[in-house]
Amino acid sequence: MGDYFQNGPITTLHDLGLRSDEDLAAELESWSDDRPMSLIIPSLYSELSGAALEGIVDELSQVKFLSQIIIGLDGADADEFAHAREYFRRLPQHTRILWNDGPRLRALDDTFGEHSIAPKEAGKGRNVWYCMGYFLASGLGEVVGLHDADIVTYDRSMVAKLFYPVVHPTFGYSFAKGYYFRTDGEQLNGRVARLLVTPLIRALRDCVGPNDYLDYLDSFRYPLAGEFAMNANVVRNLRIPSDWGLEIGVLSEVHRRYTTQRICQVDLTGAYDHKHQRVSFDDPSTGLHKMSLDITKAMYRKLAIGGAVLSPELFRTIKASYYRTALDMVERYGNVAAINGLTFDAHSEETIVEVFAQAVVDAGEDFLSNPMETPFISSWARVQSAVPDAFARIKEAVEADNA
Repeated sequence: MGDYFQNGPITTLHDLGLRSDEDLAAELESWSDDRPMSLIIPSLYSELSGAALEGIVDELSQVKFLSQIIIGLDGADADEFAHAREYFRRLPQHTRILWNDGPRLRALDDTFGEHSIAPKEAGKGRNVWYCMGYFLASGLGEVVGLHDADIVTYDRSMVAKLFYPVVHPTFGYSFAKGYYFRTDGEQLNGRVARLLVTPLIRALRDCVGPNDYLDYLDSFRYPLAGEFAMNANVVRNLRIPSDWGLEIGVLSEVHRRYTTQRICQVDLTGAYDHKHQRVSFDDPSTGLHKMSLDITKAMYRKLAIGGAVLSPELFRTIKASYYRTALDMVERYGNVAAINGLTFDAHSEETIVEVFAQAVVDAGEDFLSNPMETPFISSWARVQSAVPDAFARIKEAVEADNA
């Protein structure tokens, strides 16, 4: 059962369970001629063998209000790309696959590299960035949404709720972020959001002082959700990170460019589950360990841009405050699990908190040793300035691959 409580500067649009999915979709369909909608799905080729993506494609094949679906495909050779084309062929929308490892997009990447505007590392950020470029180049959408390819609990109502706030003719939102609670039906998931991001935001607020950016982040119920929708003009000027800080980085960029009255979050589903990352306790280059470092550095970077003075002493203070706050949160989540009949391993949760606490300091040291590091990929507005025919070239490459 939803609620209608509003917390912080961001409008929260709740699902009270009072409206049918069909009614919502019909209203979006009535607006689709004036506000055509495109959906981006970044995917590894390996996802095509999983049950999650199969279910997503089945659901999307019944969505009439989408004019275009853009699949960003990583990790595919020529035969695998051919298989992907057959796999997605049943989608009735205008569907294009970006073969990110194919020779045409690689050649375009080399061109961008000559102008120092190409993504510097592979990953989801690079995948999404190229999909956004094709979205702008295609000219087939005024609003674009994005979600992952590994959502086990997916149904088509999620994409309707995601687009609704931005497409609605009188709401006036330019950006909508999805939210939900993470569970597989047996335990609470969403460990990085629960055990790192929320307690770290509150520790930073205690240590740095009142801060509009931290208040803004804290108002999001699930700031690491990979689902969001935005107007095309937002996409054109958006800089996104290439690392695990993608979701926090996007929120930070939107905060920099738009007032909070133009930003909202929307309740997508009652329970959400997707592929889980391992913690990687001893290896900071992978898993949730790497994710925690990238996310924390993204937050430090934004605070520094806003004028916060960061020092080794402050990072040690932040670590102490974070650790105590996170342990308090573990106790709260244990109570949430108990009242809902979910299993809860307090020892495992506290062990993860210890990894994240060290990441708080390590990320600070990394930031101070390289304060000018810029993991953000250039905006497409800058790309078009450097390579005037960039949109024509990316559209030509994608259409040729999909011909």
